[in-house]
Amino acid sequence: MSFFTKLFGFNSQPVESPVETASVSFLEIMEKRRSIYAIGRNLQQSPAELEALIQHAVKASPSAFNSQSSRAVILFGQSHENFWSIVLETLRKLVPSDAFAATQQKIQSFAAGTGTVLFYEDQNVVKGLQEQFAAYADNFPVWSEHSTAIAQFAVWSALAEHNVGASLQHYNPIIDEEVAQTFAIPEHWKLRAQLVFGSIEAEAGEKTFMDDAARFKTFA
Repeated sequence: MSFFTKLFGFNSQPVESPVETASVSFLEIMEKRRSIYAIGRNLQQSPAELEALIQHAVKASPSAFNSQSSRAVILFGQSHENFWSIVLETLRKLVPSDAFAATQQKIQSFAAGTGTVLFYEDQNVVKGLQEQFAAYADNFPVWSEHSTAIAQFAVWSALAEHNVGASLQHYNPIIDEEVAQTFAIPEHWKLRAQLVFGSIEAEAGEKTFMDDAARFKTFA
C-alpha cells in the first residue's frame, strides 16, 4: 500500500504498481517531487494504474466548502501527442521564426513522455457557491485556484512516489479553445495547468533554497 493510499484513506481498491515503493514520509515525497524535463515512455505502470492513481489523488485533495471544483483530463497515447501538437502549432504562430527551434525542441520533449494531465476548474461550481454564499462571493475564485493547486501538487507528488517524473506547464489560455474542441471539454471548465509525465530519463539538478531568515517568522 502506497503512502498516499494510507495518508488519504482511499476507500477504493489501492493501486498496485509493479514498481516497489519503500516506506517514506510525506516530507520525503515532497522533496522527491521535482520538475523532471527529460522524460520518456519506459514506465512499468500501465495507463490504467496511472489513471487510478491520478483520480485518487484528485479525489482526496481538499477544496473550499468541499466544492470539489477540480476536474482532470488524462491523456495517453495519440491523445497525448495530439495535445502537444496543438501546443506546438499554436506557438508556431506566436514565436519569432528565429527562436522557434528551441521552442519546438522543448515541446517535442514533452510529447516524448507517457501522458499529460489537464487540470481544469469547473466555473459552474464557483458561480453556484458565489450565489449560495454571497458574503464570500469574491473569495470563491481565489479558493478555486487554491483547490486546483492542491490537486496539481497531490497528483505530482503521487506520481513522484511511484518514480514517475513530471513537470507542470502553463500554455493556457492560448490553447484553450482548440483543446476544448479537440477533447470535447465543457464550456464551463477553465484550463489552469498541464502536468506532463513519463519515465525519468535524467534526474533534476540540485535544488537551492533562499535563506530561512528571509522566508520565515516564528512567534511564541
